[in-house]
Amino acid sequence: MVTATALETELLELAGSVPDPELPVLTLQELGVVRAVHLHGPGTVEVDLTPTYTGCPAIEAMSVDIERVLRAHGMREVTVRTVLDPAWTTDDISPEGRRKLREFGIAPPRVRTASGPVPLTLGPTRTTPEAASRTEDALTEPVRCPHCGSADTELLSRFSSTACKALRRCLACREPFDHFKEL
Repeated sequence: MVTATALETELLELAGSVPDPELPVLTLQELGVVRAVHLHGPGTVEVDLTPTYTGCPAIEAMSVDIERVLRAHGMREVTVRTVLDPAWTTDDISPEGRRKLREFGIAPPRVRTASGPVPLTLGPTRTTPEAASRTEDALTEPVRCPHCGSADTELLSRFSSTACKALRRCLACREPFDHFKEL
């Protein structure tokens, strides 16, 4: 394993500080999509960026914003390389990113404890407080309302403003909210 230089670490932080174009409350670092920065000589840098899913329409905007930030920091040549392996998962979202999603009114994805593919389930569309007290599996854990914290929520639509979010409603406070789906 190659250790990053101080400049690479600084450039990684700068690239990671770019806001996500679809969720500007999160930085690319908090979203977990900026993977690495490699210096290839004075003023030449390559950034590894993993999209949240193949064909993500925001990848181009992310790349342009990263290039702009790094050029402003003195890099003459900036290449943003799309890296698909390892694939991004919602487990890559930092705890700070999850906190910010909740404060922004989006239920963060549940944290998975198992590794490997996320099983596709079309299980219950409603979660209840009773399920919250007896579940240990993150994928069956209830989706909590980011407004009031209630576990009594229901799925309104499997898709919301973006493909990575579902639309839910809290049955306690009656507020609708997005839920960032687990991947």
